[in-house]
Amino acid sequence: MCGIAGEVVVDGSGSPDVEAVERMTAAMRSRGPDGVGHWSAGRVALGHRRLSVIDLSDNGAQPMVDDELGLAVVFNGCVYNYEDLRAELSDQYRFTSTSDTEVVLKAYDRWGERFVDHLVGMFAIALVDRRRDRVLLVRDRLGIKPLYVAEVRGRTRFASTLPALLAGGGVDTELDPVGLHHYLTWHSIVPAPRTILRGVRKLPPATVRVLEPGREPRDHVYWQPSYTRRPEHEGWTGQDWRDAVREALRTAVRRRTVSDVEVGVLLSGGLDSSLLVALLAEQGHRPSTFSIGFTDRDGVDGDEFAYSDAVVHKFGTDHHQLRIGDEEIAPAVRRAVGAMSEPMGTHDVTAFHLVCREVSRHVKVVQSGQGADEVFAGYRYHQPAAGAARHRAAAVLREAFHDHDDLAHILQPDWLAAGDPSGELLARHLDAPGADTALDAVLRTDTHLLMPDDPVKRVDNMAMAWGVEARVPFLDQDLVELVAACPPGLKADQGGKGVLKDIGRELLPVEVVDRPKGYFPVPALTRLDGAVLDLAVDALRSPAARRRGVLRPDYVDSLLAGPNDHVTKVGGNELWHVGVLEMWLQQHGIG
Repeated sequence: MCGIAGEVVVDGSGSPDVEAVERMTAAMRSRGPDGVGHWSAGRVALGHRRLSVIDLSDNGAQPMVDDELGLAVVFNGCVYNYEDLRAELSDQYRFTSTSDTEVVLKAYDRWGERFVDHLVGMFAIALVDRRRDRVLLVRDRLGIKPLYVAEVRGRTRFASTLPALLAGGGVDTELDPVGLHHYLTWHSIVPAPRTILRGVRKLPPATVRVLEPGREPRDHVYWQPSYTRRPEHEGWTGQDWRDAVREALRTAVRRRTVSDVEVGVLLSGGLDSSLLVALLAEQGHRPSTFSIGFTDRDGVDGDEFAYSDAVVHKFGTDHHQLRIGDEEIAPAVRRAVGAMSEPMGTHDVTAFHLVCREVSRHVKVVQSGQGADEVFAGYRYHQPAAGAARHRAAAVLREAFHDHDDLAHILQPDWLAAGDPSGELLARHLDAPGADTALDAVLRTDTHLLMPDDPVKRVDNMAMAWGVEARVPFLDQDLVELVAACPPGLKADQGGKGVLKDIGRELLPVEVVDRPKGYFPVPALTRLDGAVLDLAVDALRSPAARRRGVLRPDYVDSLLAGPNDHVTKVGGNELWHVGVLEMWLQQHGIG
């Protein structure tokens, strides 16, 4: 896990701005505290911050250059099957390291643009092919690793974080009305390729972009599982599906133990993270585990330690339990907002930031349960989707989030996007072929459109703020493909995640499985007062917010008059949602 950056001269003239690349690279020090490297040749400059996880020696350093093949690469992530690929490629190539980065180089030379089909893992890659005078930008199938892109004076710049692009200079930081529409409609989710800023875009998941001088960028999507029933599964019973899912999840967990350093687990005490611990124990691992809890407030429990403790007791992990007092929340919020690549209004971002600080004192790599709700139908709105007609999928999702009509009461007229871009984007995804039922369509949209910019981005940003690599077994490509084909009724059963719950009953303490669904509880950010409320008030009342003129004054006044009276459809505090947006803009010096 690392931070990558670079610049490509796309108009065919001039040299890359090496100093800008160095600034971008320096801005990502937390993502790679173990080393830094730069390389430039012709029309390309690359930068890299290293977090040493595989091949800890200097042989694994980046940018990695193979002069014989005419290739150079910077790479963020992990290729879990790199040892198998190395063995396959050794018939033709000589390796000088034991890193997965070198395998990426050789794989490209062997298979060309289709090399990505052979990679199992999470990755953002920038690969320079000097012989063909082309640069490839690549993002993994589920968008686990980020890659931001900006066009600056005839050059394409890219980086692992949006603030790193800003550090390079020259980026258009005007707000994007469509990105703003997405942010306010989908509880701070802005799907790729957009961001909240007009001048910054994201490479979409499962995409290879080819940059060649004098030509428009050429994209191709290399993976999209089908959310339909398949002939090879005809006749499968519920038990057959449970067995297949358990084996696929076992493989996913095992793959994510590939490392030259210890791998721990973020253990919330919920079903998903507890299953990771159980499957690791089944394979002979007793990992370090990490849980976090907060002060109870207004009848809201601030921790789930009773459940995480039960898992720790059963599997004998080396456990670290972190308790956070209310007085620590406001300072932690400021640091978490500073670590966000984009504004994220979910209250548990700060919790991830705090727990990953503790993780960094013990291990460099953790497994995490993100993605299970999207893949296995764990959200509340998945239940109505399970019973809806196929054409009602869009209505289910609209009911779960803000309605487009609400935005006229929130935004000043100049910032209202034309039409309903969020609804139109949903409709295109939901109506596309390859999903049999309404729930199939909703899960496909959740997993491939919304999820990369919500739980996946959240855990990447907050873990990397402390130099920690987070791995997400529930987003293993083979597991996702299998579960996409699973009959939706088996997923929606038992209030959601029925298949996982059945597996959990075979492995976990019963109280961990048969419990109400919980979310990472941070009561101080759902019921705002004191220093935390002051953060939101100060941001929204600031001269910068008034100059920006995005939110209607009467809307802001109503939020501040009743800070805890306005709740989003997904259970968040509406004041916090817009307050984080303004805090993020101000912390990153935008507008």
